[in-house]
Amino acid sequence: MIRKLLTLPVCLFPALAVAAPPAAPAKDKQLVIVSFDGAHDNVLWEKSLALAKRRGAQFTYFLSCTFLMTKADGKESYKAPGQRRGRSNVGYAQDRDEIAVRAGHIWRAHLEGHDIGSHACGHFDGKGWSEADWKQEFSSFRTALVDAWKRAGKPEAEPEGWADFARTGITGFRAPYLSLSDGLMPAIKAFGFTYDASLVTKGPAWPQATDGLPRFGLPLIPEGPSRRPVIGMDYNLFVRHSMGIENKKDSARFEERTLEAYRNAFAKEYDGERIPLQLGFHFVEMNGGAYWRALDRFLAEVCGKPDVACVSYTQALPMIESAGKKADGSAF
Repeated sequence: MIRKLLTLPVCLFPALAVAAPPAAPAKDKQLVIVSFDGAHDNVLWEKSLALAKRRGAQFTYFLSCTFLMTKADGKESYKAPGQRRGRSNVGYAQDRDEIAVRAGHIWRAHLEGHDIGSHACGHFDGKGWSEADWKQEFSSFRTALVDAWKRAGKPEAEPEGWADFARTGITGFRAPYLSLSDGLMPAIKAFGFTYDASLVTKGPAWPQATDGLPRFGLPLIPEGPSRRPVIGMDYNLFVRHSMGIENKKDSARFEERTLEAYRNAFAKEYDGERIPLQLGFHFVEMNGGAYWRALDRFLAEVCGKPDVACVSYTQALPMIESAGKKADGSAF
């Protein structure tokens, strides 16, 4: 009898079975959203598009429309709210050939899946602008984009589909100086933009929903030995590092500080709630290119991860919505 008991099959003792631990819930992808303001220098257009291809990233380019006209064109056809006709804080294209090259880069970026957004026209502070003022500026932007190839003196070179892209393909906006007014949001909605990226947040944050329209914000991120927060944008780092005065001598040091700040900000979200990390740049290589080099190295480290997506704002929106991540719980 003892021998028979010893040879009983194990299946007669289910209490001895050990349940497998439950699988951890899968995390959403970590989004990294990189944008460039101005989008003018043609050399940096080439450099940024090559960077995107090399790192497997998609960017958002917030274009200032005066770079699609010469100064003579501006004196004839551009007037910002409250400014004299033809005035621009960021200047104009030097000649018509420059416009043609820039328009070609815009079209190439569009075809390669990047997001072209509006940065208004002459880069003025709109904090006191009314809804009508913003609409005037948005109208100037749209006209400048529609007429770009004519302004370049090469209407025959206009790609098929350009006019439709110029009228309906610009879906996002970022205000110059990140400066807002009560008239901005009604004008944004009237012109059919699907998102705004003009906010600043205390840290990486999900987009806010304002009257059904998502609004993104560049985050404050810890930086430097004291880890003091700074807006995650090259210009703000430029001011932090060298008081806004070009300093190529310490470019390598600024690059390392910037890369460390990007890495730390990314790691906090990647290991945590997976809130999108937004980083902003300009078409200017400040402090000897320190910030563009840091960006290149950072993207090389993160964009190849299977659970990371380096995307434009337009691409990020459906990914955020499908994950059900809204700042206030409401639908966009």
